[in-house]
Amino acid sequence: MLPTTLDAWLAHIEACHPDEIELGLERVARVHEKLALPAPACTITVAGTNGKGSVVAFLEAILGAAGYRVGAYTSPHLLAFNERVRLASMPVDDTTLCAAFARVETARGDVRLTYFEYATLAALVVFADAAPDAVLLEVGLGGRLDAVNLIDPDLALLAPIDLDHAAWLGDDRESIGREKAGILRAGRPAVSVDPEPPASVVARAAELGAPLHLPGRDYEYAVDAHGWRWHAGARTRTTLPRPGLFGRHQYANAAAVLTALELLRERLPVGQDAVRLGLLEAHLPGRFEVHPGAVETILDVAHNPHGVRALAGALATRPCEGRTLAVVGMLQDKAVEAALAELDDVAHWYVAPLPVARSADPQRLVAALQARSGEVEACASIDVAGRRAHAAASPGDRVVVFGSFHAVAAALRSDWA
Repeated sequence: MLPTTLDAWLAHIEACHPDEIELGLERVARVHEKLALPAPACTITVAGTNGKGSVVAFLEAILGAAGYRVGAYTSPHLLAFNERVRLASMPVDDTTLCAAFARVETARGDVRLTYFEYATLAALVVFADAAPDAVLLEVGLGGRLDAVNLIDPDLALLAPIDLDHAAWLGDDRESIGREKAGILRAGRPAVSVDPEPPASVVARAAELGAPLHLPGRDYEYAVDAHGWRWHAGARTRTTLPRPGLFGRHQYANAAAVLTALELLRERLPVGQDAVRLGLLEAHLPGRFEVHPGAVETILDVAHNPHGVRALAGALATRPCEGRTLAVVGMLQDKAVEAALAELDDVAHWYVAPLPVARSADPQRLVAALQARSGEVEACASIDVAGRRAHAAASPGDRVVVFGSFHAVAAALRSDWA
């Protein structure tokens, strides 16, 4: 008997495969073939180490402002699975997801799918039924062997590539870049946020004949007192508003998005008003999410060295009058020590375990932080850590919660964030 609620379906797909991650397309491709889904009208696939969510958020907001109906698939979620599958910027309802899961279950037979593979196929079923004007697919891990790579994108967008998931992707940028470049397709355009992507990405693009557009060479952007401007070829967009997503790095993400839309202009033309509105309205929960108050709380899912470096940069542009207190919980397979080394000027650290099997031992975080400035305190949970941080804070101080989606989710569920 098939499950009848979304929670029951999620429990079922978690139990479908003994491993959380098993890279490879052979199994999921067999099920996808049985589903016989029509190809999306226009697909943009986004890969990279950090910034994928921001890129999707900009694309979703700008295309939506231009009047297009957009489907978006992202991961992981913060509070509800429905966040992963969106139509017209709204999470898909439980009934629609349950129907999609039922179709995947029927098609898979005895094929074992991971949670992510099952979710990806369900999202593709939803999009096939809804037939949106554009589909945005965010790679979960890597690119070449990720379930999202079942679909041939009309354009590939590469967010910055750095070290993460070394056990699966390799421990240097070239190896990781080679995996991320797996989303490129012969003769189809690609856009890089990074002006100097790994050589393996450039080589793969050349091998495929996939035009790779780089900032500083193929497109440019500049920020000034009146806003910012973007230029590529004969096209220029000026007096653009500051992106709705916080941080200097978001200009680079937004510029890459404008380049992608320019390359797709014959299929998805976008006017200047839509660009401006989309840039302003782009929203991404858990990415430098500021909760104001006498003690400001900032939530960020930075969980690797590159991400924490970006968080540190954003904090530097938003100084506070008092102290910074940090609440952190991380997964054990992350570069914990290197990530924590990226954040300075913390007066007091509160570390805690996460409510998942992959949680890093808080004592590992304590050991990584003891040589740093600031006191370190191990707590029983993120909720306890947040409460202690706020109890110790004075007006003008701020509390920064980061390290994992699970840490930020715990903060969002609390009454102190």
